[in-house]
Amino acid sequence: MRNWLFTLILLATCTFAFAQSDKDKEEVLAILRQQEADWNQGNIKSFMNGYWNSDSLMFVGKAGITYGYKATYERYMKSYPDNATMGKLKFTFLNFSFPGPGVAFVVGKFHLTRPEKGDLEGHYTLLFKKIKGKWLIICDHTSG
Repeated sequence: MRNWLFTLILLATCTFAFAQSDKDKEEVLAILRQQEADWNQGNIKSFMNGYWNSDSLMFVGKAGITYGYKATYERYMKSYPDNATMGKLKFTFLNFSFPGPGVAFVVGKFHLTRPEKGDLEGHYTLLFKKIKGKWLIICDHTSG
């Protein structure tokens, strides 16, 4: 009886933890889907809503490290000044994990379809943190 009760409690705990992870995973994926939609509408300002609005935000790209929300936004605006340069974005998710409480790690591939400028693609790693109940990108490493 004692072992049966222990097993039941263990299963209930595992089920709750799994359900919580699924909910959090869906929240993070929803942010990325919204970013994809915002990008495809040419709206970098809305695309940036997925990022932590902090001087501690870190973006790592081929030009090096950019620190801060404002600097990251300005980098995007300079690199993608018009819709032809932005193209149409497609994310492919390759790996998703929760390395700790309130932290999510996403690895994926991006593809920009740009008929006038030539397509661009590469990989990204995103570190999300749950801040004040909201998942936000605190570190983005994109190669492309």
